[in-house]
Amino acid sequence: MIFPTRAPLIRKTALSVVCLICACLAMTATATALAATAIHFQRESLPALKTQLGHHEVHALAFHPATGTGHIHVSMNDGRHLTAPYSTPEQAQLIAQARADGTPVTIAQAKPAAVKQPVQHKLRYIAGGILVVVIVVVAAVLLVDRRRKLGEAGEDEAGESAPAPSSPGDPT
Repeated sequence: MIFPTRAPLIRKTALSVVCLICACLAMTATATALAATAIHFQRESLPALKTQLGHHEVHALAFHPATGTGHIHVSMNDGRHLTAPYSTPEQAQLIAQARADGTPVTIAQAKPAAVKQPVQHKLRYIAGGILVVVIVVVAAVLLVDRRRKLGEAGEDEAGESAPAPSSPGDPT
């Protein structure tokens, strides 16, 4: 006997496999595109940066000050991205040179570390209480069901094993 439902099952399986492969390819393409948009900074020296500023090759500067020394993120007109270390006293001179060149300058501000508030465990206690209630309810249901089944089994055994009462006139 041939089962007619076999062919649709194979089609559904093949369609599922094709959809799974397409989803994997789409995720791979998305990950590749996101990796391509990440900016990779090449290291540059400060004298080379000053020379590039003088030749009008710099598109934008972003200063990231730190204690003692900081670094500058440089966007070039040709699309490259560079990073150059600098000492804090040189910052004013570099900003003046960049502004004289007409290059936009930004100075990054360090964000203060946010003070974490103590974790409230109220939700954990609520979840634990719900879990205990569920366990008690399941145990009660299982206990009641077991007693009911034992009671039914006891009545059945008592009914089958007990001899039928005989009438007083029956010879045995």
